[in-house]
Amino acid sequence: MTRKYIDCREYPSEMNCSVALSADSDDELLEAAVQHATTVHQHTDSPELREQLKTMFHEGTPPA
Repeated sequence: MTRKYIDCREYPSEMNCSVALSADSDDELLEAAVQHATTVHQHTDSPELREQLKTMFHEGTPPA
């Protein structure tokens, strides 16, 4: 099983978010990313948001 991550630093925003999330499964990472996107960035949970987030997943761990 390969670890996956998503990193807000790759997507500039007004708040300069520096959060990176990682997990051992796509499902676990997606749920954490959706929670972060909705609570911190005020996005609405939708199928479109979930599909967009999945395209931002990388294998491995986030760089320091």
